[in-house]
Amino acid sequence: MTKQRARQAIGSMCAALLLAGCVGGEANFPEVVVYTAHDATFSEPIFGQFTAATSIEARAKFDVESTKTVGLVNAILRESERPRCDVFWNNEILNTLRLKRRGLLEAYESPSSESFPAEMKDPDGTWCGFAARVRVIVCNAELLPDVNERPHSIEDLLDPRWRGKAAIAKPLFGTTATHAACLYAIWGAERTQKFFRDLKANDIQVLGGNKQVAEAVARGAIAWGLTDTDDVLQMLDQGSPVTMIYPDQQEGGLGALRIPNSVAILKGCPHPDEARRLVDYLLAPPVERQLAEGPAGQIPVNPQVDATSRAAPPAETRWMDVDFQEAAACWDEAAQFLAEQF
Repeated sequence: MTKQRARQAIGSMCAALLLAGCVGGEANFPEVVVYTAHDATFSEPIFGQFTAATSIEARAKFDVESTKTVGLVNAILRESERPRCDVFWNNEILNTLRLKRRGLLEAYESPSSESFPAEMKDPDGTWCGFAARVRVIVCNAELLPDVNERPHSIEDLLDPRWRGKAAIAKPLFGTTATHAACLYAIWGAERTQKFFRDLKANDIQVLGGNKQVAEAVARGAIAWGLTDTDDVLQMLDQGSPVTMIYPDQQEGGLGALRIPNSVAILKGCPHPDEARRLVDYLLAPPVERQLAEGPAGQIPVNPQVDATSRAAPPAETRWMDVDFQEAAACWDEAAQFLAEQF
């Protein structure tokens, strides 16, 4: 073999090895697969920051607005024999607890959650809540200029003067479903079912999602509705004439429902080490601070986070006293009833 041919052969071998290394390198690049119902607008920057800090690529799967949590949960259930998802970042809590009840979550007590309140952590360590939203009343301030004439309770949905003039999101999905399950846990089935039957009889509009409720109020199609704090903030940022009311604050009142994001690791997931690192990152103070100071104004649950959300209520706010585990146990009965009604 001539020297020239030898050099060509060596060059070809190096090129082949380099190509194989590139292909293999891509397969070996650390990654974590996260299914998230949190809006991509807010979660994608956090995933990018996680990757920059850890060199672990966060591969996110999202779903559509109105059914996104249910769609992701159904995907996890379908894949339960061979999980593809490592971490489930849910924008509420009910469906995370449904996965726990199916035995699909891995226990992991993140050191980042050490200072979180007990009600925001699973005693078994399978999930942790963070960055909460609140179920609130959104009013059109132009249609209801008198503060004393505005609704102040979710039970105002049953008042005949609001017939056809108020709305809720369909209570089979998202935080409205969580709200319904919590009412089952507190009021019991009989009272809760009567509430929804009476609501329906009062011609309360049922819209596709919380955002649609806030938008309908903002444009004056209805006077008020039930939605989440982040949806009201979005309307305010657009200059809409809306106002936010924390419901049921009277003495002995039910209180406002605070619903956290929740994060959990899937049992038998493909990348358990990377999953734990992502959970540690999401529960660390900088993420709650970022979500609080961002457009969604989510409310930190970690007392060590010094950020204040634009949606933060007064210090004396009355919170709904609910056991999320009990609410999740009520959901199957609640879902069957609500599906028949709506």
